[in-house]
Order: sequence, then C-alpha cells, then structure tokens
Amino acid sequence: MEKGDILKVFGKNLRAERNRVGLSQEQLAEKIGLSYGQVIGTIERGETNTSLSVIVSIMNALDLDFDKLFDRKKFIS
Repeated sequence: MEKGDILKVFGKNLRAERNRVGLSQEQLAEKIGLSYGQVIGTIERGETNTSLSVIVSIMNALDLDFDKLFDRKKFIS
C-alpha cells in the first residue's frame, strides 16, 4: 500500500469519527489547539502526513484508540 492510500484511509476514518461525535473541523481544531479547522480538512482528505503529537491530540479529543482511525492489519500483504 502506498503512503497516499494510508493517508486517505486514515483521513476517511477521522472524518467518520469526528462526525460521530458531532464536531465540525473547526471545533476539533480548537479542541486540540490548532489555529484553524482547515488543517483538519487536509488530514481528512489525505493531503498531509500529520505529526504523531497531532494524532494523539485527536485521539484524546475524540476519546479514541488508534485502531478506530487505522487498522494496519488490512494493509499487510
């Protein structure tokens, strides 16, 4: 699996989980200390490879474990 595919799957799952808890991109960004929601949009579209610290902040804000955002077993060849 290519890096771009991994980012897109992660972003799709992030969008689903954010919507599940009823937060906008802007609200999630504010909750994790980012200056604007556009950053969340770029992550959700798979356009950026975000940092581990941002991922951990997102997991904490959405009360998630990593496997809700990405199941690596699906990509083992």
